[in-house]
Amino acid sequence: MPDQHGSRQNVVFPSNGREAHGYLARPPQGLGPGLVVVQEWWGLTPYLAGVADRFAAEGFTVLAPDLFGGATTHDSAEAARLKRELPVEQAVRDLRGAVDHLLGLDGVVGDAVGVVGFCMGGGFALLLAAAEGDRVAAAVPFYGLPPDPDFEYRGLTAHVLGHFGEHDRSIPMAAVDEAATRIGEATDIRPEIHFYPAGHAFMNEENPLGTYDPLQARAAWQRTLSFLRGHLG
Repeated sequence: MPDQHGSRQNVVFPSNGREAHGYLARPPQGLGPGLVVVQEWWGLTPYLAGVADRFAAEGFTVLAPDLFGGATTHDSAEAARLKRELPVEQAVRDLRGAVDHLLGLDGVVGDAVGVVGFCMGGGFALLLAAAEGDRVAAAVPFYGLPPDPDFEYRGLTAHVLGHFGEHDRSIPMAAVDEAATRIGEATDIRPEIHFYPAGHAFMNEENPLGTYDPLQARAAWQRTLSFLRGHLG
């Protein structure tokens, strides 16, 4: 069953010809590059909002769209259902609306944003980067790939940093290598891919799968900050 408390929402923005919701976190100094953070299949949970806050504390203006319309869960079967019932095209349009909203905010510097996604959101991070072209300068998928293994990545111009677990049963390393090859063939971009001695969702400190690894999470976090700062300024 979905969690009764629902998702962490504090902002409404236009998208898909309707209103979309999300969680907005601003940096202490008020100015910073824009960053879209894309949820896992658990929804826009307090953990995910906390990730947005962590990025904001590092100087980014962060928007985490709520792709499930308020639903959150800690049940794997329910999460799989929510993911299955989410139309990919609708989710990408909502994410594109988030890019529009960020770039229109006072205090967002630059004419391009970054995107970081986790699990399901990792795949959507790459789909968004391909859809938005040069309006997304950096894409960071954590243990996630597009649902279509034959996705061609046309339109992607962003620099790509990928974090994956060597022991991830849902995303074999061979699938990651194939995706990196496809990106290179379609765009001439060579993704920076890191494999960690960890399982799926090793960043998630709520540890819903029992795979949280604080050591590997810290390494991936520092690499992500350096990468985003290098490509977003």
